Amino acid sequence: YYAGWADKIHGLTVPADGPYHVQTLHEPIGVAGQIIPWNFPMLMFSWKIGPALACGNTVVIKTAEQTPLSAVYAAKLFHEAGLPDGVPNVVSGFGPTAGAGLASHMDVDKLAFTGSTDTGKIVLELASKSNLKPVTLELGGKSPFIVCEDADVDQAVELSHSAVFFNQGQCCCADSRTFVHERVYNEFVEKAKARAIQRTVGDPFREGIEQGPQVDSDQFEKILRIIRSGVESGANLKAGGDRFGTTGYYIQPTVFSDVQDDMLVAKEEIFGPVQSIFKFKDLDEVIQRSNSTRYGLAAGIFTHNLDTANTLSRALKVGTVWINCYDVFDAAIPFGGSKMSGNGREKGIYSLRNYLQ
Repeated sequence: YYAGWADKIHGLTVPADGPYHVQTLHEPIGVAGQIIPWNFPMLMFSWKIGPALACGNTVVIKTAEQTPLSAVYAAKLFHEAGLPDGVPNVVSGFGPTAGAGLASHMDVDKLAFTGSTDTGKIVLELASKSNLKPVTLELGGKSPFIVCEDADVDQAVELSHSAVFFNQGQCCCADSRTFVHERVYNEFVEKAKARAIQRTVGDPFREGIEQGPQVDSDQFEKILRIIRSGVESGANLKAGGDRFGTTGYYIQPTVFSDVQDDMLVAKEEIFGPVQSIFKFKDLDEVIQRSNSTRYGLAAGIFTHNLDTANTLSRALKVGTVWINCYDVFDAAIPFGGSKMSGNGREKGIYSLRNYLQ
C-alpha cells in the first residue's frame, strides 16, 4: 500500500497576489523515531515503517522488550530487498533506556509511539524537553460496545465476544465496556456467559484453541488483580474469574454483569480477557456514559436503525466507530484516538502527514 504512495507525494503551485510564483514542497521530515508495543509486533512494525519510508525518511524503530525478534527479521528482509544501509534501523531494549534515549535524542526529527497512556505522557515530555520534535501517539482505550434494543442478540453476543477476547484481550481498542439496552439485557448476559464458558483456552499452537496465554507474569497478575477488584466492588461474576490450569499465564474468559461506572473494572484498561456488561435505558444515557472516560479510541454500535447509528457515531468522542462490525482494519483506513487515547492517525493517506514537512 505505501509503496504505491511513494511516487504520488507532491506539493502545490499556489496563486498569489502580485508577480510571484509560489510552490509548496512536501519533504521528508528526516529521522523518524518509532516505538512499538508487544501485542501486535509485526503489525505495529508495518504500520509505523511503511508511511515513514514512503515519504523518504530514515527510521530508528524500538521494539518492545517482550517481542524483539520479528522486527529484526523484517529488517533483514529489507536489507535483502536492497534498501540502503541506515535507512531502516532496529533497536532492541527497555523503555527507560532505549526508549527514553530515542525520545530525547536531538537528531531524531519526529517520534511515533504506540503503547500505554502513562508511557505516552513520558514520551511526549522527553520530546518536548529535547528538540521539540513532533509526536504522534496511539495510546490506551476503554472502548464502549453499544447493543441497542433492536439488535439481533445472538449476533451481538458473538461480535462483542470476539471484540473483547481477541488476542487474549490484549488489544488497545478491545470492547471492554459492553453497554446493553435493558430490554435485551438479561438475554444478552446469559448468552455472553455461555459463549465465554465455551471458549477454548490452551496452547495456541494446537488446533482449535481460541485463547492462549497472556504475554508475561506482570500482565497476568494485573488482570487477576482487576478481576478480584470487580468481585470485591459488587459486580456479578458470571463466568471465569481465575487462572486457567496450574501452569503458564492462562486466564479463564471472564464475564461480569451489573457493572457500575465507578468500579475499577469499568475505568481501568485491563488488557485481558474480561468482559464488563452494563445496562442502559436510552441513547442520551448511553452517550453520556460512553463518553465519561479519559479514553477515546474506538467504539462499536449494534443496531438496525440508521438514525440510531448516525446519532451514536457522531456523538461518541472516539477515533473509530464500527457499526455492526468490530476490529475491521485496512491499510487505507485511518486509525487513532482522541482525548487520552492519543493524537494523530496511522494508516491511510492521513498517516503521510506525520512524516512530511
